[in-house]
Amino acid sequence: MNLDLARWQFAVTTLYHFLFVPLTIGLSALVAGMQTVWVRRGDERYLRMTKFWGKLFLINFAMGVVTGIVQEFQFGMNWSEYSRFVGDIFGAPLAIEGLLAFFLESTFLGLWIFGWDKLPQKVHLACIWLVSIGTMLSAYFILAANSWMQHPVGYVVNEATGRAELTDFGAVLTNSTAVGAFLHTIAACFVTGGVFVLAISAWHLAKERHVDVMRPSIRIGLVVTLIAALGTVVTGDLQARLMTEQQPMKMAAAEALYETSAPASFSLFTIGTLDGSQELFSIRVPGVLSFMATGTFDGEVEGINDLQAAAERAHGPGDYRPMIPVTYWTFRLMIGFGLLAGLVAAAGLWFTRRRARGPVPRWFYRAALLTLVTPFAANSVGWIFTEMGRQPWLVFEVLRTADGVSPEVGTASVLTSLIVFTLLYGVLAVIDGLLMVRYAAEVPPPAPAAEGEDETAGVPSALATTYY
Repeated sequence: MNLDLARWQFAVTTLYHFLFVPLTIGLSALVAGMQTVWVRRGDERYLRMTKFWGKLFLINFAMGVVTGIVQEFQFGMNWSEYSRFVGDIFGAPLAIEGLLAFFLESTFLGLWIFGWDKLPQKVHLACIWLVSIGTMLSAYFILAANSWMQHPVGYVVNEATGRAELTDFGAVLTNSTAVGAFLHTIAACFVTGGVFVLAISAWHLAKERHVDVMRPSIRIGLVVTLIAALGTVVTGDLQARLMTEQQPMKMAAAEALYETSAPASFSLFTIGTLDGSQELFSIRVPGVLSFMATGTFDGEVEGINDLQAAAERAHGPGDYRPMIPVTYWTFRLMIGFGLLAGLVAAAGLWFTRRRARGPVPRWFYRAALLTLVTPFAANSVGWIFTEMGRQPWLVFEVLRTADGVSPEVGTASVLTSLIVFTLLYGVLAVIDGLLMVRYAAEVPPPAPAAEGEDETAGVPSALATTYY
């Protein structure tokens, strides 16, 4: 009971935090790009775009910081045995993330916020680019820590102390799993940022408001989304092959492949028993799974049953299968939501091309607004798949999840904190949603008035006072 509650609490805090992370990374780069265009070309539309999207970025960044701090508390609260066992390794990249990457982004974000009209243009522009670089560095160090759990390298287990000890920090940072996860995650972040800009721009354009700012914004969102969606396909293919090599059970569970096959087919739809122990009905495409896993259409992919038997021989009796229905469906939902975002972007680029014969269909704007949910859903189910597919291991083939939970924390304490965090995050979700909707609906800041003109004429007082 205690183990299940601890896992639920970590899932709630992690998934809620990860709603903000991809948007922070993707939107920071887009805002930096918009400001770059303004500095280089002097096009005032891009200054207005920078300040409009920058305001939404700041709200999201603040929420990400608050929820990220709470998430890290989980390691000491409910997972003290895990922290004791791997603290020497897991703590190193997290410490660097906090001391280097987070302070880099937070310091230069402060300079960017308060440096308008105080710093030289190019220095001010460099600040937002350093913020963007800082967010990506943060992502890399955190993913390096998580990837060590997926594919542990550069360590030894000290039998005297019963702890894992770091022997090669370079191996941890250059872990092939970390590199693959970083590339895939960054591509997903740009999909998230692109869809965010696309959806809100479409909302304004459907109402025929602020067309001068929202028309170039939607084109940026469309281009970024489509390119990044293609990037997730390429990097996802890389990750699938790494997963087959390093965690073959996760790959087999993702496809509900029970028997070793060569060639192996890709399941479009599978129905299995409630406990996930066997397949009852399936619709499959021949050879596709072999290509995903091995790069050839006739490659061999190990099945769940053979992998379970091998795990029992290596680690003793036990169930070494993840929850098959969860891994199977989250894998498909991740792919499906990502592809849907890419398809909407491709359609939008066609409708908004220069030689389009008519206006953009009204239904497309509605579809684009609804697409806002797709990257967040894909990111969430993708992380569920990544973490659930590793079970029953907390550190793959080194430490079981059941052995990492805090032994002295009672069920009542975990249940109470789970309820409190869930309710608190529910309140924060409402506040964040209201703030985002409010500021997304605002008029983009006006361009600076020419010398001698009344800068506040016809402008709401709040905007005349400050852009933020």
